[in-house]
Amino acid sequence: MLRLSKKMLFAIEAVLDIAYHASSEPVQSREITRRQGIPKRYLEQALQQLVREQILIGVRGPRGGYRLARERRRITIGDIVRSVRKMETADDPLQEDTGSQLGCQVVRPIWMDMQEDMMTHLDAVTIDDMCNRAQKVGIESEGRKSLDFTI
Repeated sequence: MLRLSKKMLFAIEAVLDIAYHASSEPVQSREITRRQGIPKRYLEQALQQLVREQILIGVRGPRGGYRLARERRRITIGDIVRSVRKMETADDPLQEDTGSQLGCQVVRPIWMDMQEDMMTHLDAVTIDDMCNRAQKVGIESEGRKSLDFTI
């Protein structure tokens, strides 16, 4: 079952922060923590998962940090949600075939359809869309030049 967890919100915020505050230097996790208030333990887990899923690139070294792995217009909120869902360990009770006939044959299919509709919507929203929205509402990018693509 798709649910909005803290990890999912933190991962979306982290990718958006990296895209929005992009420059020639990678964005360091401590900058994300400072700007977004994401606890370091959650942030590091999310960032590592996003690197494994090739949404972000981790850059090592004293000036290391994170960059987008592809253009921000090619990363969707759905990509991030799927990445975090892989990371979360709770079993999804809707994937089990146990339960009543009403639950299995009536309620669950409707719930799964709604979940599929939500993922379709999330796949239509890109990080670029989110950056444009942040700019539109006047969120400052801390003097960094916003880039469309960084590697």
